[in-house]
Amino acid sequence: MHYSPDAIRTIALLGHAGCGKTTLAETLLHKGGALHAPGSVERGSTVSDFDPLERKYHHSLTSAVLHVDFRNTRIYLVDTPGYPDFSGHAIGALPAVETAAIVINAQTGIEMTTRRAMAWAQARKLCRMIIINGIDGEKVDLPALLADIQEAFGKECLPINLPAARGSQVVDCFFNPAGESDFLSVPAAHDALVDQVIEIDPELMELYLEQGEAIQPEQLHAPFERALREGHLVPICFTSAATAPACPNCWTLRAAAAEPDRRQPADVLPQHRPG
Repeated sequence: MHYSPDAIRTIALLGHAGCGKTTLAETLLHKGGALHAPGSVERGSTVSDFDPLERKYHHSLTSAVLHVDFRNTRIYLVDTPGYPDFSGHAIGALPAVETAAIVINAQTGIEMTTRRAMAWAQARKLCRMIIINGIDGEKVDLPALLADIQEAFGKECLPINLPAARGSQVVDCFFNPAGESDFLSVPAAHDALVDQVIEIDPELMELYLEQGEAIQPEQLHAPFERALREGHLVPICFTSAATAPACPNCWTLRAAAAEPDRRQPADVLPQHRPG
């Protein structure tokens, strides 16, 4: 099937070793219909870790390119290694994608590669999103982790969904905000997202503030894209890759990832000026 550029999403999964990137990729392929069942890192049966050494040591050594077709959109995923020794493979994947999805383990929080990956993506002017994985694990403090993320990476990091039912489910905060969450208010989280998005559209902000009219989802599409491209918004997605009900679906990635032909250009080579 042929896909036009605006129907393609390219996403690199970045993050520290053990944060669950490969498991997340497997679950997304399964939920998107590309796999009958997700593989297991422990069993050495994942699509990404096909090298014998990767299956032996249960972690990625190189980047792997995967894809899934979903609602007339092709989503390319690049599953990158998380250990610092193999960071060159992760950095090498960035020129090929429009969106960097930084995966954070809910139990261990922000780690060394988390900070490095955010910096790499920002330097290349990529759209960024943060995926907090393992929200249903033991001894997780999600409100504290959210506060740590906003302190480390800025207030533009805002939840696009929230955990519910003790981390076994998630509720949408942007496109269809409804339901109760484990912490924070869904309407308040929705309002924070809308406020952040419309800040870059003066006409939409005037309509929102002066006339008091509710902003419809279709009105937010263009400014949402622009906010992502300009780094004015970094969506945070709560998930558990190992628990299907709480795993993000392909629709979430499709909505939160940038379209290829709208990416901010990056400086590949430094500019040398005569002294």
